[in-house]
Formats: sequence, C-alpha cells, structure tokens
Amino acid sequence: MKKMYSFFLRPFYSIAAIPLTALALMQSPATYAQSRTIKGMVTDETNAPLPGVTVTIKGTSTGTVTKPDGSFSIQANAGSVLRFTFIGANAVEKPVDGNSMMNVKLITTAKALKDVVVIGYGTASKKDVTGSITSLKSEDFNQGVITTPAELLQGKVAGLNVTQSGDPNQKPAVILRGPSTFRTGNGAQEPFYVIDGVPGASIDVLAPADIESIDVLKDAASTAIYGSRAANGVIIVTTKRAKLGQARLDYSAYGSINKVSKQIDMLTAPELRKYLADNGQKPLANPIDDDGSDTKWQNLIERTGYSQNHNLSYGGAGKSSDYGASVNYFKNNGILKRTDLERIIIRGYINQRFFNDRLKLSLNVTDSKSNSDDIYQSNVLPAMLFYLPTVSPFNPDGSYKENYTRTGSGTLNPLSLLNNNTIQQKNEKTLINGIAEVNIIDGLKFTLSGSTQRDQNNYGSYINSQSGLAVGLNGVARRSSYLNTNDVLESYFNYDRTFGQHNIKLLAGYSYQQNRVNDGFGVQTQNFSNDAITYNNLYLSNPSSVSQIAFDNNPISILRLISYYGRVQYQFADRYLLQGSLRRDGSSAFGINNRWGLFPAISGAWRISSEEFMRNIPTISDLKLRVGYGQSGNSTGFSAYSALVVYGTQSSSKFYYNGNIVNAIGPIQNENPDLKWESTATTNIGLDFGLFQNRLTGSVDYYIKKTSDLIYDTPVSLTQYVYPSLTVNAGNVKNTGIEVVLNATAVKTKDFSWKTSFNVSHNTNVVESLSSNLPIIYTAQLGGKGQSGNSSQIIQAGLPVGAFYLWHYMGKNANGVSTYQNAAGNTIATQPLTTDQFYAGSAQPKMIYGWSNSFYYKNFDLNFLVRGVYGNKILNATLASLNNPADAKLQNIPRYTLGESFKDINAYLISDRYLESGSYLRLDNATLGYTIKTNISAIKRLRLYLSGNNLFVITKYKGIDPEINMGGLTPGIDNNNYYPKTRTYIFGINASF
Repeated sequence: MKKMYSFFLRPFYSIAAIPLTALALMQSPATYAQSRTIKGMVTDETNAPLPGVTVTIKGTSTGTVTKPDGSFSIQANAGSVLRFTFIGANAVEKPVDGNSMMNVKLITTAKALKDVVVIGYGTASKKDVTGSITSLKSEDFNQGVITTPAELLQGKVAGLNVTQSGDPNQKPAVILRGPSTFRTGNGAQEPFYVIDGVPGASIDVLAPADIESIDVLKDAASTAIYGSRAANGVIIVTTKRAKLGQARLDYSAYGSINKVSKQIDMLTAPELRKYLADNGQKPLANPIDDDGSDTKWQNLIERTGYSQNHNLSYGGAGKSSDYGASVNYFKNNGILKRTDLERIIIRGYINQRFFNDRLKLSLNVTDSKSNSDDIYQSNVLPAMLFYLPTVSPFNPDGSYKENYTRTGSGTLNPLSLLNNNTIQQKNEKTLINGIAEVNIIDGLKFTLSGSTQRDQNNYGSYINSQSGLAVGLNGVARRSSYLNTNDVLESYFNYDRTFGQHNIKLLAGYSYQQNRVNDGFGVQTQNFSNDAITYNNLYLSNPSSVSQIAFDNNPISILRLISYYGRVQYQFADRYLLQGSLRRDGSSAFGINNRWGLFPAISGAWRISSEEFMRNIPTISDLKLRVGYGQSGNSTGFSAYSALVVYGTQSSSKFYYNGNIVNAIGPIQNENPDLKWESTATTNIGLDFGLFQNRLTGSVDYYIKKTSDLIYDTPVSLTQYVYPSLTVNAGNVKNTGIEVVLNATAVKTKDFSWKTSFNVSHNTNVVESLSSNLPIIYTAQLGGKGQSGNSSQIIQAGLPVGAFYLWHYMGKNANGVSTYQNAAGNTIATQPLTTDQFYAGSAQPKMIYGWSNSFYYKNFDLNFLVRGVYGNKILNATLASLNNPADAKLQNIPRYTLGESFKDINAYLISDRYLESGSYLRLDNATLGYTIKTNISAIKRLRLYLSGNNLFVITKYKGIDPEINMGGLTPGIDNNNYYPKTRTYIFGINASF
C-alpha cells in the first residue's frame, strides 16, 4: 500500500504543494493575528502514513499538503474546521479545539463503501442507521445461474423469503416479513425496488454482474420516506461505478450443466400391467391403451439443460468525470424441452462535474432485451405423470398417438402437447435516468432526477391443427403487443451541517410519477389453411363466425402519483441519534374522498458503546439500541381505475342489431369514492453489537407489523349496485416476528481466514379482521374428480394467510377404503361435504434461516450456503390426484399407490392426509475458486471457479421439491404445476485488466 501511495501521489503532492503554499503566504497578517499552529499526522485504516492529503480550512482557500511521512502543519483559528481530502478516500472534517495536535485517519473508498448504507434519497454510515436495514455487497451475493437479481438475496437476509422453481421464465416470489396484502397482481406482495435512485424501476432490467450493492429496508422507520408503495419493504440497488483514478476492464463468464434434481417415481409399463392383473382387472385395450410399449414420459419431456453467461464491462474515472459501459449475454435452457430464456443487457453511464465540483450531471441508460420460449405447463406437467406408459408417443404413420375418448386425468399425449403448441415472448425494458446535482453552498445540495422506463411486451402463441388442445379448429393463434411506461421526476434538497458535537441532516423533496399501462392490443383467431406461419400473419385465418375472433379486454390506464416528503436526522456527540420523516402522497387510483395520505415515521438510536462508562469494557466494540415506529402504504397491484365506475364489454355481450353484430356496453365495475390505501404501521426494536474488535458482529430485531384497510373485491347486492362486486377496504392483517443475524471472522491468520454469517427469522402471521359482509374468503379451488368448486384454503379472522381448509382423514376401514370425519364427528367412507372441512394448518413457515461461510487459503477460496425453512405445511395435491388406484386403467399411478387397496375409491380426495411438512435444509451453493497470480502487468486479477447449486436437500416432503411458491393468496400448494427444480454444475472465470 505504501508503494502505491508513493507511486501515485509523490508527483501530486509536490505539485499541489506549490499553489497551496502560495495561497497560504498570500493571506494578510491580520488573518493569523489570533491563530495558532495545528500539527498532526494523517494515516490510512492500516495506520500507514498518507502523503499528499490536502488539508484546508473549510470555507477559505487556506491550505497545505501532508508530507511523505503523513505530517502536516497549518495556521488556524479556534472554532475553525479543518477538511482533509485525498484521492480514493472519504473526506474528513474536524473542528479546531484547544489542542494543538490533531491526528486524523482517512478511510479509503474501498473500505468505506463497506460501511455505507443506502437509504431513501441519500446514504448513511452503518453506525448512524436508526432503522432495520440489511446491506449486501457484490462479494456477498449468491453464486449460480441467476435469472433475476432477487435470487442474489436468497438465504442472505433475515426475514426475506425468496422462493423459486427451476423455470427459467418464472420470477421468484419475494416476501419480506410475512404477507400483508390480499392482492396478488403486478408485484402487490413484493418489496418496492429503487435502482440508482429511480423509484419503482424494474429489478429485471439489470444484469446481476452490474450490481455493486443491495440494501434491504425492512421497517417503516426506514421505508416511510417512500410512502404509499413501501408497505412490503424497500430494496435499493446500486450499480457498479468506476472509482476515482481507476481505469478498469472486467470480463466474467460461466457455463453450466443443469439436471433435474428429482422425478416423481411413477410405475413402468410392466409394473402397471402387473398391478392391474394382480387386482383382477382385464388387460388394457390393444393397441389404443397398450401397444406393448414402456414409455417413460418424464424422460421424454425433460432434458439436461445448458446455460451460459458473459459479462464485459469497462470504466474509468478522473478528476472531473467518470464513465462506464457493460454488456451482458445470458442463455438459460430449461430442463423441460422448449423452455428457455435468452437475454442481452446493455448499460452505460457518464458523470461529469463542473465549476469545482459544484455541478454534477449524470446520464444512465440500461436496455434489456429478452426472448423466451415456453410450453403449456398446466397441461404438460400433469400429462407427463398421468399418461399411460403402456403406449408409445407415435402411431405407425409418425403422427402422435391420442385417445380422445379416454376419461380421467392426463388424457392428452404429453409429447404432442410439448411439440404441437408454441409460446414465444419478446420483452424489451429500457431505463433512462438523468440527474443534476448542484452544491449550492457547503452542506446544501439540490438534486433533480428525471427517469423514464419503457416496457414493451410482445406475445405470440399457436396451437396447431394436430394439437389435442384445439381439436378440429385447424390452428388457433394469439398475438398481443403492450407497452407500459413509467415516468418519474424527483427534486429534493439535502442539507448537512456539523456544529460542535451536533450534526443535522435535512431532506425536503417533491416527486411526480405517471404510469401508463396496457398501451396496445391482443387478438385471437383460428382456422388456418396450414400450420406453416404459426401465429404470424393473422389475416390468413379463416374464422367462420365473429365469435371465433376474440380481442383482449385490457383497457389502457394511466395512474399519477404526486408526493411531498421531508426528513430530519439529528446526531449528538456520536451517541444519540434521532430521525423523523413525513411523506404526503396523492394518487389518482383512490376514491375522490381519500386520494391523499400521510406516512410519518420516527426512530432513534443510542450508541451505548460510545459512552464513557463503556470504555473500560474492551470486549464490546460496538453496541447500539434502535427503536422506531412508522407508517407506509401499499397502492400497487390493482387497476388505476379501481375506485371509478368503469364501462366495458364482456366476452358474451355481442348481439345482433339492425343487421350488424355489435358489442353490448355496460358497467363492469362499481364506483367507490371512499376507497383508500392499504396502510402498514410497524414498530421495530433492534440491537446492533460488535465484540472482540468487531470480529463478531450481529443484530437482533423485534417487530410488530400491522396492515389495515386491505383492498379486496367483495360481493354486493344488485339492488344497490349495478355490478355484483365492489372493490373495498376489507380487513386487517398482523405480522409479528424476531430476526437474528450473526457475522464472525472466526479465524484470521496470514494465509488462512474463515468468515461465517448466520441469519434466522421467525414470523407469525394472522388475519385480525374482515369486513362484516365478507366473513370468510374461500381460495385455492384445486379441482379434481368430484371436487370442482371445493376450496382448500380460506382467509378468516384469527387464521394466517394460507390457512388450509380440508377434510380430516381417519385412516382405512376394513375394506381398505379411506375414511373421513364429518362435521358431526362421525367416521364416514363416502366423500364428505364441504361443510365437513376444518382448519388443518398453515403454509406460513415458523422459521427461515441461512448460513453462509467463506474460507480463504492463500490463492484458494471456498464458499458455501446452507438455507432452509421450518414449520410450514405443503398441500401435496399432485400426490392426491395421482393416488387413484381405481383409475389405474385410465392413467398411470406412482409407486406410492402400490401400498393402497385397489378398492379405495376415496384415496384421491384432497384431505389433511396430503398435508405434509414443508421443512427443509438445502446445500444451496458451494463454490471453489483459485486466483492466479500472473506476471503480466495488464492482468490485475484472474480467478477460476467451480460451483454447484442445490447439491442436496434434506426434507420429508414426498413431492419434487419443498420450495413451493409462497406468493399470492394460495401459498404452499403443489397441484400438478410445479416446474422441476434443477441441480446445477458451473465452471466460471473472472478477469480484471
């Protein structure tokens, strides 16, 4: 490090010393009449002397430069403030007191960045944070085939539940501190994302390799500054930038092999034939149901997937400007055939400073283009399990073998479903952000930010003439094209002032946002002369009636949000911290009587470790108590016109009038002028600590999170309203929990070190109340033979979201038939009634945990992450529907069913028999890397690594994988629709030049 300072700074400090010394000599004698000489040393965080540090008296041109040994001497008055600045380090200001000696330590930027947390409209040191915030840097992120940046946080943040299947085109469900809304669309349950200061930007516009840090704001004291969109927490993403004096070129790449981690163990054809014969059943019809084949349908549908990722970036930073650009290419072939994602992301930025850094102009541009192929998963996934293995995929003439007369589940050839139906999507997201920052006077800065996000979605699907999904229709094509735009204008002032032992920071701002969605159309038509053009050139279709042409009922809508916000942060003596914020939001989405809302927050912290009485306790390096309360809102996930009466058409509303087919237009939504925000009030008490010179650090947080005025559609009387449902504020929900985080440098020697981090969280979710006309909300209508319309979950006061509502299984009777308990308490061997259902358990986990470890030995590094959940239930409706012994002549059965009686006509009924433990422990990732030291000066760093994802999972769950989607109103259900989880092996390289 000393050599580096010498190399870069000797010429700098020699040159800089001349004008600075001349400026000092030019001061008049009166300037120094009451001044004295201040001497001292400036060092870095390793106590090495720093030459070339500029030392100035704040507010004047008087200054000097430190000598090669880091020493300095300057004339200053008592009460003046000395400012120490250095390239690649954070500036430090220290007041001149009664002492003539002043020693200063500067933290270089690389080190300082680790201690900086991004908060709303600014940054703060970790030690000054009063709310519950978790900060992760790029080196902390998860490794693997990362489809979306949300997966970088999986298992890393206490209280954050990220669930993801193996589907390359499916976004993960992200829930922070439990579910707190009844709405499921358009990210209503997800945290609010902020990218480089742009609120509401899509997280999917970024390549994971371009992200420098992610800060997760959990409590309302931290999130309330974002008002009506922050009830589910806020995730702030900061992208990579070149550091001052740096010129860099980086390349990273990996290739992976993705395999199916587990299959459902279905019977082979010989086993199915034997099972039927052993139970006295006549052989299957030949050749329509048994042509002598032994087809393993899962193997025909699944494959070994291959993925690759390449990221090239460069950047540089000088005294007055910095710039950079990157390009990312990602290709992920799913483990189900014909499912894949290909994406290119291009990003560029430039920052320019003027007028001695008084003005900074920035421009950031990111463009993401993705192409995805998909299949009709809701048909293919169950078919590859249910379809009889006793038939081959093809007829002798090469056409797909089908038996449309067969009843039961899985009646369509899964390979035909795979290959005779096409789904393709093209998406382009563009984010442009321009920023102007003006340092008006010392400590006062004005920021003006304008951004626009453009999201273009083009969809095309084609069901060809041979598909079992549209028999006799000669092909069905659908095309849609929709553009969504999001424009944001932010303007705010930051004021930072230190006087004596007091520090105050002020924020005041204004925000305007406009979302325009569904700008486009969608249409479906049928009857093509051939399948050659698929969904292209829809005009070549030959529909025989108007009813065969269907247009999307997706009206264009515009939502506007206007906000005023402010925040005060006060600090005294580096020990007592106080923060208060207030935001006023006005939204066009709500009723005319409730369009404006206030979202206040207040929090405080006591840095106990800075007290005089703690100085004699060297074991405790840091100790801080935090307390906060605040309110935030949730206004996302529903139409911009939810509070208004809306007129439109229904699919069956066309009628014949005066020789023409016309649409019947009428009310399709009622007006509710009193509709208002969902509001979440959070109380958070936390303790941050550091022991043994911060070799062991951690935090404990306890929170109470209450959400009121939940928005939901409730049925209403047609005698009072023109439409049978009304969007209202329907209830309250409460989440209470505790989070514990421990970080330790367990071993640190010259050649070997071990860092470990553990987080665990517990959350209790309960619906506190529902509106009087909506005492129970029935959800999760899973269907199945004789069970259409039955609900398997309910929302009810006193129960959690995801409460299972099932029949109670009582075992088998003497004939081997499944029995159940009815509402009267009797055991019956017939299918129960819906009135016999009862609360059977919750999908909400009692505990979420993650344990990550990093080992370093010379040039080797080894990292692994173990994560899991405990105490949740999963309804294995897939197993229920498969476990149907009496239908084994119509569909395949799993090996599990061999233990059932063939006479059990009730085995398949969805009951608490199929409610299983969802607890699991997973070795999520293990990575072994080696950094090559080269003698080539152009290569700064070269690292090779091997990585494995989902290497093993310990669970009692009988399904494919216990990591079931926890989003929406029906969490924890496996119902013939689970895209298989993958086991991935990766080889990668990271190079810096």
